[in-house]
Amino acid sequence: MTETRTALVTGAARGIGAATAVRLAADGYRVAVLDLREQDCADTVDAIRAAGGDALALGADVGDTDAAAAAVARVVDELGAPTVLVNNAGILRDNLLFKMTEDDWDSIMSVHLRGAFLMSRAVQKHQVAAGWGRIVNLSSTSALGNRGQANYATAKAGIQGFTKTLALELGRYGITTNAVAPGFIGTDMIRQTAERMHLTYEQFVEAAAKEIPVGRIGVPEDIANAVSFFCSEAASFVNGQVLYVAGGPKA
Repeated sequence: MTETRTALVTGAARGIGAATAVRLAADGYRVAVLDLREQDCADTVDAIRAAGGDALALGADVGDTDAAAAAVARVVDELGAPTVLVNNAGILRDNLLFKMTEDDWDSIMSVHLRGAFLMSRAVQKHQVAAGWGRIVNLSSTSALGNRGQANYATAKAGIQGFTKTLALELGRYGITTNAVAPGFIGTDMIRQTAERMHLTYEQFVEAAAKEIPVGRIGVPEDIANAVSFFCSEAASFVNGQVLYVAGGPKA
């Protein structure tokens, strides 16, 4: 990178988002670290600054129109116009269909789909102005269907359609849009799933690893590495793709 660019990573207080923010900072970006509560971003920001990077903590509900716009405006003012956006913010509201509430459905759609839409819409004008940009959306292997996740699976499948459409619309402006679809990654979300299934985290991980061809579960850095590639100059001819990072073939 010949110039210092600004990246915005949502859901970056912990897990995949935090690892991605740290990796992009190591790649030379100034990084806006966004999560629902600004104070939750402190550890990620501290890690970036300790390594010599430049980071800003932000608190916002990505599914709220005004909050999303205000967050991007603050990034512009304090770090510079963001030309890299990683839409990683996500929540779980797992349940079987007959037990799933309207709120279980709507909250997932708000964070995953509405959030990605609002953040991408707010950032793309800065990317267009720069004539360069990278949008990386986090999907999931659950997009292929997963018991107890009708809401989450639908949202993650929607992310893939959103990704491919933005690739068609924005490619002419030097902006690429791709998606990373993680498999079984050791995060707090996995702990929530284990609890739902009445298993300990260790039991859940051990069982999952046996089903993964490489013989282990993933770590957040595995996903951060894939995001880093999509954000790089080396990926300038890769657009509208979904990369499954799952230790084996998925789609």
